[in-house]
Amino acid sequence: MSQNDLDKTDRRILMELQRNGRISNQDLADRVSLSPSPCLRRVRRLEEEGYIESYVALVNPDKVGLKLLAYVTIRLNKVFRATHAPVSDFARDVQTWPEVVECYAMSGDMDYLLRVQVGDLAEFSRFAMDKLMQHPAVVDMRSSFTLQRIKETTVLAV
Repeated sequence: MSQNDLDKTDRRILMELQRNGRISNQDLADRVSLSPSPCLRRVRRLEEEGYIESYVALVNPDKVGLKLLAYVTIRLNKVFRATHAPVSDFARDVQTWPEVVECYAMSGDMDYLLRVQVGDLAEFSRFAMDKLMQHPAVVDMRSSFTLQRIKETTVLAV
């Protein structure tokens, strides 16, 4: 099934589940104007076909002491990039760093963009100096710190 195969009801189901993944099937069926059985069949199909990847609890980072959010761009050494081994090493290693909550390979001047969530500036400094800058493939790192959350959502406009 491609995105074009999603009908209006499938899209409404996806929107409702993005807003509240714990909604009961009965309430979901009511909101999308279906009876419970067809609604459940559609949800299961959306899960099986990969439209719904998982259900999660979104934890408030401030409540658990992770108050500093940084965006970090990384540039890898061109010599290392040519061999491709350190690039895959960096991508592998970033998976083991709990401070990094998102990592993207990028086009442009920098090779990676990281979203780093930590407790404070001292913790960020330790992470940057002891892990990021010590990685053999990293040649440059630039950090920006958030001052205020203006918009943050996990809801995709389907």
